[in-house]
Amino acid sequence: MKILIVEDEPRFSDIIEQGLQEQGILVDVARDGVIGLKSAQSDFYDAVILDVMLPKLNGFQVLQAMREAGCRTPVLMLTARSGLDDRVKGLDLGADDYLPKPFAFRELLARLRAITRRPQVEPATILKAADLELNLVRREVRRAGQRIDLTAREFALLELLMRHRDEVVTKAMIMNQVWGSDDVHRGGSNVTEVYINYLRSKVDQPFPRPLIHTVRGFGYLLGERE
Repeated sequence: MKILIVEDEPRFSDIIEQGLQEQGILVDVARDGVIGLKSAQSDFYDAVILDVMLPKLNGFQVLQAMREAGCRTPVLMLTARSGLDDRVKGLDLGADDYLPKPFAFRELLARLRAITRRPQVEPATILKAADLELNLVRREVRRAGQRIDLTAREFALLELLMRHRDEVVTKAMIMNQVWGSDDVHRGGSNVTEVYINYLRSKVDQPFPRPLIHTVRGFGYLLGERE
């Protein structure tokens, strides 16, 4: 699963980001409405966590622009406001749910699960590369029809590689997306190589053709190569 957080308060967004990453979820963060809108329209996300009070464009403006552009990504709106009018406005503009601050992180997760289970996002929940298939809803991986059991970290790493199929993914991208920058020193400098090797042992070695490739000096690439 991949989530976009549009929130201008670093302390608040950092808490959400860390909590989601601990669940094996990929996270991008935008600090203002303009960047948030551009990110929501230029990449695939399973859901957007969208604050109302944002610089440049507020959350209502971002949501309205997303829906007018045909972006149907589920949106969970956050606000410090508790007024009924604000909640109604957000829902009328196309928000899928509304969560007032402060809230328990468990409730945030439950609401994200609810809005990402809805039918409108199901067609985009399977990633494929050659005979490798990753189901984001079932959190299931198969190659050549054979199920492959992965840990949460391995699943998040494979998801990142598959979202960038046939593109080089750098070690810095992996550390930021899969572990978060705070975990770099705790995990050690070779944590990426260790988990790439874990993936290869499960995704590549039992099969005739490898899909995970090292691009020396840059990072890794998932795809078919001659």
